Amino acid sequence: MAEPAPAQVTANRAELEEEKARIQKRLREFDTVLKRTTDEKRVSLGELRAVNQKLEARESYIATLNRELRLVKQEIQQTSSRIDQLKKELESLKEEYAKMIYTSYKLNQGVNLVAFIFTSATFKQFYMRLKYLKQYSDARKKQVEQMEKVSQNLIQKQQELEAQRSNQLAVLAQEEEQRKELNELKTEQQQLVSSLSQKEEALKKEIAATRKQQEELNQLIKRVIEEEMRLARAMAERENETTAEQPAEKSLPAAPKATALSSSFASNRGKIPWPVESGFISRKYGTYPHPTLKGITETNDGVDIQTNNNAPVKAVFAGRVTKITTVPGMGGTIIIKHGDFYTMYSRLKTISVTSGQDVNTSTVLGTVYTDADGISELHFQTWKGLEVMDPSIWLSSK
Repeated sequence: MAEPAPAQVTANRAELEEEKARIQKRLREFDTVLKRTTDEKRVSLGELRAVNQKLEARESYIATLNRELRLVKQEIQQTSSRIDQLKKELESLKEEYAKMIYTSYKLNQGVNLVAFIFTSATFKQFYMRLKYLKQYSDARKKQVEQMEKVSQNLIQKQQELEAQRSNQLAVLAQEEEQRKELNELKTEQQQLVSSLSQKEEALKKEIAATRKQQEELNQLIKRVIEEEMRLARAMAERENETTAEQPAEKSLPAAPKATALSSSFASNRGKIPWPVESGFISRKYGTYPHPTLKGITETNDGVDIQTNNNAPVKAVFAGRVTKITTVPGMGGTIIIKHGDFYTMYSRLKTISVTSGQDVNTSTVLGTVYTDADGISELHFQTWKGLEVMDPSIWLSSK
């Protein structure tokens, strides 16, 4: 397999540094959230989910360090190869220079250079001998300069090699430290699982309560969307009746604002900002095994985002607030319409907007609620019409 070009190695290094910075930022967010949870001195599923997510991030960071180690090894191989080439090139130049010196010595034996020039039979011969000596002198000078240049390059590459080897040792030490922290985190995870497994009945009740809350949320947003669709149809029928009564030449079709908003929302898939400044997805979308109870599954029609205490919750896209209510167990809930799309924000402690209000991206809707276990968690959903969608495909990567 051919080694990657130096330019490609540089690009790969820049990409790795960016990925490391991104994962380090996530790990700091986990630390902040987990510190708040640990301070509450309660063992909860929320803490376990945070630890699980941190564990995944730590493993990703170690994988990134391993990629960096492979990259450093490639850099060392390339630099070592270049050093070998420069050594061969310098040796070749020295051999050529030695031959030039020897040739010069042989030519000068018994011959005085001044006499060699001034004993020319003709002016043309005089000029050609003078030109020859100058070219020979320039060639020797150029050879010396070339040897000096190669020597300097060789010294530079040897210094680069030493720096790369030091970098390799630093990354190895960092990887060892990360593996140590990973093992400590796995121990913490096992302790949490063990503690929670002793609360099986309480956990089953919590799962049942969560499913009931989820169903109530789903029924709420479906009623809101159905009412919005009914109003939209009624408005369209009135507009059609009005248009039919008007002369044809005065009928000017207008581009519906809702259609433009729907198109804009759809085109921003994977680019929409998060509803909270910092945090991580503690419960993903879909159906998956419970983290501690065997044979039990969890279902989530949105995503749960653990964040900081009293974190501001923001609208992820421009739209209109169509519903503000309170759902038992889910706290304050806001539904925003974005054309054919809807976003829902639940588990709010405070609400800063009013029903019918137009909002922009990043308009503060309220603050997140913190439960008795010290978990500050936002429940976030995305819908297109009556079809629920995975919010994570819309949110920008962190």
